Amino acid sequence: MPTREERDTEGRFAERYRVAQTDVTRGIERVVIGGDWGANGYTTVAQADALAHLLRLRTGMRLLDLGAGRGWPGLYLAGSTGCDVVLSDVPVEGLRAAGTRARHERLSDRSAAVVASARHLFCRARAFDAIVHTDVLC
Repeated sequence: MPTREERDTEGRFAERYRVAQTDVTRGIERVVIGGDWGANGYTTVAQADALAHLLRLRTGMRLLDLGAGRGWPGLYLAGSTGCDVVLSDVPVEGLRAAGTRARHERLSDRSAAVVASARHLFCRARAFDAIVHTDVLC
């Protein structure tokens, strides 16, 4: 059962995900992050590429992105490396946006979204080859 603090945090993030992106916010994201992913964090494309390299992500691997929000960088990593990705977060609004992005990027067959807190993981040990959690508030 979520704590009051977790429920409050979920509510704040859900509200943020309900705010539509604008041309201005997309432009800022392109300058700051290097891409247009609807991100709520500050991980750059270069940093995501470094994660892919360090984790040796490739086709056939399973990646878990904790606190995935709208799918950045999990979907990007799946698209750039060929790995499969499971996006996990609590606010369903962000994961809905991630699902839309996955369809747009033609990654639906290699991605899934799970509403779950990192505090209460839904999977068994060693179910994934790699885990990322960028810009996550813990």
